[in-house]
Amino acid sequence: MMKRPNRDPEKCSEALKRRQQLELELLVTRCQLGEQQGFDQLVERWHPPLWAYVSSMTGDPAVAEEVLQEGWLRILRGIGRLREPARLQAWLYSIVRRTFMDRLRDRYRLKRFEPIDEEPPGVEPPADLDWEERDHLQRSVGELSLADRETLVLFYLRELQLEEVAEILDIPIGTVKSRLHRARRALRKSLTQKGVQR
Repeated sequence: MMKRPNRDPEKCSEALKRRQQLELELLVTRCQLGEQQGFDQLVERWHPPLWAYVSSMTGDPAVAEEVLQEGWLRILRGIGRLREPARLQAWLYSIVRRTFMDRLRDRYRLKRFEPIDEEPPGVEPPADLDWEERDHLQRSVGELSLADRETLVLFYLRELQLEEVAEILDIPIGTVKSRLHRARRALRKSLTQKGVQR
């Protein structure tokens, strides 16, 4: 009987990551060549995480969908200019973020203010919390400043690296770290005031 070779899990994990990265780069190349199936796969793969990101920032699924549709138009028009296919994830989030920020600027420029929504933005809390703790966490995240909330969502909920968050937000890594620290401190204080002890 032949023995299976010992495989180092770390090497397997690195090989899997490299393969996934190569597949993404190939997908970008297919899109840049104008292949319709490539565009379809790009949207299929990235629409859910981008929608979750935008909806956590807007708090309104309808607004999130509008922002994301405009973002997809910008992405599809601009993918030919993406010079580093390995940076696809950060590039996608950056475009969607700029689309959202443009919408905010337009809203303030037109001085068309809507009533403040009492519900916090749609951040999905961890599953191990009971319903009351989940509600407190969602409300506490919704109370954060937009900059702190956005940084927190990208780092913890979208699980991006510090460097990627910095690139998406176009800020230094030190600023990302300070926003995360400030957001965690504010969350801890808010949750403590609401009686959540974890």
